[in-house]
Amino acid sequence: MHHFTNVTDIGPLDLAVKEALEIKANRFGFKELGRDKTLMMIFFNSSLRTRLSTQKAALNLGMNVIVLDVNQGAWKLETERGVIMDGDKAEHLLEAIPVMGSYCDIIGVRSFAGLKDKAEDYEERVINQFIRYSGRPVFSMEAATRHPLQSFADLITIEEFKTKERPKVVMTWAPHPRALPQAVPNSFAEWMNATDYDFVITHPEGYELAPEFVGKARVEYDQRKALEGADFVYAKNWSAYADPNYGKILSTDRAWTVDSEKMALTDNAFFMHCLPVRRNMIVTDDVIESDRSIVIPEAANREISAQVVIKRLLEGLK
Repeated sequence: MHHFTNVTDIGPLDLAVKEALEIKANRFGFKELGRDKTLMMIFFNSSLRTRLSTQKAALNLGMNVIVLDVNQGAWKLETERGVIMDGDKAEHLLEAIPVMGSYCDIIGVRSFAGLKDKAEDYEERVINQFIRYSGRPVFSMEAATRHPLQSFADLITIEEFKTKERPKVVMTWAPHPRALPQAVPNSFAEWMNATDYDFVITHPEGYELAPEFVGKARVEYDQRKALEGADFVYAKNWSAYADPNYGKILSTDRAWTVDSEKMALTDNAFFMHCLPVRRNMIVTDDVIESDRSIVIPEAANREISAQVVIKRLLEGLK
């Protein structure tokens, strides 16, 4: 594996999950792989789980870790070509990237969608520039259109908790006060479509995701109907994808909040969310605090998904 940005980069999912569970049982079994190697984690946006889990995964593998918050203490970076740099941005990303690459062996990048220019977001300009110019293996710690480390952790969690071979997994839109990217739902859909699960997406009209991410999923606009018989409920907000409303909030309808009455429609489903979560907007207190909520094990598996990816990238250095 040279880079990691989507589900196809991980290879066969059954083997990836098997490796993940083996690593979970022996987190420090590959410390020699990372000896005298350095991971650089570059954050253009805020993070809690991604920062902590990825750094822990690298330390488990014996690596040194450098963390750079681009917006805190670094020069402001210009990302566009052809710009006269007479403003507050002192350095261009095209010089910064190879310099960063010279200080490390592997690079992780986190850069969100701007939600202003769909073409720019869906071209993944930031992470693709790191892939092109760093000279190092690059993995996504969330990009404009995908969050593969999260989705891999979600898959590991479902595999650990499922009680039937082909569970019904429902991803439901839920209200949020801010416009959020489509990265998590895009990525979750992409990974679920790579499995044999019965996968359903439910959302209000106008919140359709890009067709390449919807894939073979069944789309149901009636949330209650979608939730019937579900084994896993994955709640997430996202802003509109379709033009002319790209990046906009079209609804904050609290009728879409996941509550105990909605969960009663399921087959005693587990509740999932990537966190952080807006309580009593996305999900009610009683649901997220119930014994069917697996958001904490799901978050804990972020360490495992990151460790599998970093391990494979280290193996590719030899």
